[in-house]
Amino acid sequence: MSLSALGGALFPQAQGSVASAADGVVKKEATAALPALNRFPRMMQDWLVTEVRAAEARGNKKREALKTKADAEAYVKSVQERIRECFGPMPEKTQLKAKVTKKLEREGYRIENVIFESRPGYLVTGNLYLPKAAKPVPGVIGVCGHSLNGKAAEAYQSFAQGLARQGMACFIIDPPGQGERFQYLNEKLGSRLGGGVSEHNQMGNHQVLVGEVLGAWFAWDAMRALDYLLTRSEIDPQHLGVTGNSGGGTQTTWLCGLEPRFTMGAPSCFVTTFRRDAENELPQDNEQCPPGVLAADLDHCDFLAAMAPKPVIIMAQEKDYFDARGSAETYDRLKKLYTLLGKPENIQLHIGPDPHGYTQANREAMYRFFGKVTGIAVAATEPVMKIETDVDLQCTPDGQVARLGSKMLMAYTREKAEALAAKRGALQGAALVKALREVLKLSTLPKSAPDYRILRSAGGRQYPTKDYCTYAVETSPEVHALVTRLSDEALTSRLPRGSKKAVLYVSHRSADAELRDETLVKELIAAAPDAAFFACDVRGIGESQPDTCGVNQFLRPYGSHYFYAAYGLMLGQPLLGQRTYDVLRVIQLLVAAGHTEIHLAGKGWGALPAALAAVLSAEVQQVTLKNALSSFHEIAIHEDYQWPYAAMPFGVLEHFDLPDCYRALEVKKLRQLEPWGAGDGMS
Repeated sequence: MSLSALGGALFPQAQGSVASAADGVVKKEATAALPALNRFPRMMQDWLVTEVRAAEARGNKKREALKTKADAEAYVKSVQERIRECFGPMPEKTQLKAKVTKKLEREGYRIENVIFESRPGYLVTGNLYLPKAAKPVPGVIGVCGHSLNGKAAEAYQSFAQGLARQGMACFIIDPPGQGERFQYLNEKLGSRLGGGVSEHNQMGNHQVLVGEVLGAWFAWDAMRALDYLLTRSEIDPQHLGVTGNSGGGTQTTWLCGLEPRFTMGAPSCFVTTFRRDAENELPQDNEQCPPGVLAADLDHCDFLAAMAPKPVIIMAQEKDYFDARGSAETYDRLKKLYTLLGKPENIQLHIGPDPHGYTQANREAMYRFFGKVTGIAVAATEPVMKIETDVDLQCTPDGQVARLGSKMLMAYTREKAEALAAKRGALQGAALVKALREVLKLSTLPKSAPDYRILRSAGGRQYPTKDYCTYAVETSPEVHALVTRLSDEALTSRLPRGSKKAVLYVSHRSADAELRDETLVKELIAAAPDAAFFACDVRGIGESQPDTCGVNQFLRPYGSHYFYAAYGLMLGQPLLGQRTYDVLRVIQLLVAAGHTEIHLAGKGWGALPAALAAVLSAEVQQVTLKNALSSFHEIAIHEDYQWPYAAMPFGVLEHFDLPDCYRALEVKKLRQLEPWGAGDGMS
């Protein structure tokens, strides 16, 4: 988790281009001299809290049912299986091709700068801190939080050095997008996206289209680092630990659930509960939000439970944005499990007095814990650190693996997308409908049309007709699509009847603004003057655009639109699927009002759920799409794509692509206007 979680202050360069796009939208809408309508700004947050609480309640029910040691052992096996299912199969192990590029001799320990391949051609950089000991010593894998200089950050080289100076080895590695592993390198050998958070989300978001999980890539690097550590004769294979802070605390937590060779763990400044994070409106990087994890009823505690009853210490901070209440709740859940397994002393909780960070107090708690587990006496206080320069800890000649010809992570995404396209073939008919429902996780529509609220008029809005009425259509419990019906007569009433024909326009960013400014709206009205005209904001758009995750954060790469997309995938409910469901429910309502000939139209972001709903709905007879995304494949192969995470369902390219849908809509008189590619879509 970056320190920029609540505003992006540390990564302004990562946000600039997106902020400019957002500014452009605001300026365009401001020309109408009307305030934006946003009557349901907390709807998405209220829905999310309900869903995450339900997932937590399901998990708690499983945990509360544990009564015996056998129950506890079965539970440990269950969480291991569910974690592996969420993270997917790991690749085959290939040659590490490890090289030591430099050695630094220090008093009582040595630092070796190491490069290895975690996958063929994919270079990982790390520093191995080795105590000068006569016998094999415990080995610890160190994983970094969101420091731009990765393993060279003062707090992170401090914990690695501190372990070595107290008799334990530590191999600390750079994550992708940090340190010597920028994936989006500029001509000055920096990150053209700003590094850290910005790189993680850009490289991780489009991975989901091909069924990959960025958190698994982070974990695999550390698992291969452990493979390297175990090649060293200086390491005692009976004592293998893992520790890290913030984003490194995330990696530590995932690794406790994924790597059975670890004998002890110490995650710092991450472990809480998913409910606390959701309630506190805390966005986190793509690798911190594994798709399907909440649908599998997993919580932070379960990744540590997968390691039970091996020794684990949870480290938190009193003043952290990772809620220490959740850290205590996790500890209590694990205490019960460890007690049933006969090892209550093996789970501990340390809450430091500081803000977010791997501070000295937390590092010392880790030393004491690992020392007790391994039988090594450690000092009461951390020795005074010798902070090395970034250059001295540099493993590559120029400070970046890209200069050594390392493959970039996005190249693997592109290759997988191309391989899937080559074997997928065209999908049509019932097979396409089935694939859509499975990928979008669509539930069966209720038999009855949705209920709706009739909203009070917002005054003159400069719409193309004299009057209008807006309806809040309850598409799901707690969720409303906002639907505006245009009229040339006074209309604050239930949905009028009498017209068989209806046009339903699904907005890009705001039905209110687009009813005033969008040329397609005017063309649709002019082309069908006898049809009832409706404009729709699906959930999280326009009148339900969330005001959460800070001030004016919707379009930020780390903002509220991303936040609900990430949680949607964790819940097994992709936001694109939710929005498609909204459109289907609105169609259901229009049919109930007597509109049996429906022309479905959509623009930009709205063109996606419109197109998908049109494939699934027999009531739609005509389709018009403007600025529709050309294909998911194009996003997957384009490292500078601009579409939001909300447009990306997990694993879609394993099943179908948008051209399949567009071909299916040809029989519904599909008209495509100005399609957008991967580089469009943010404004």
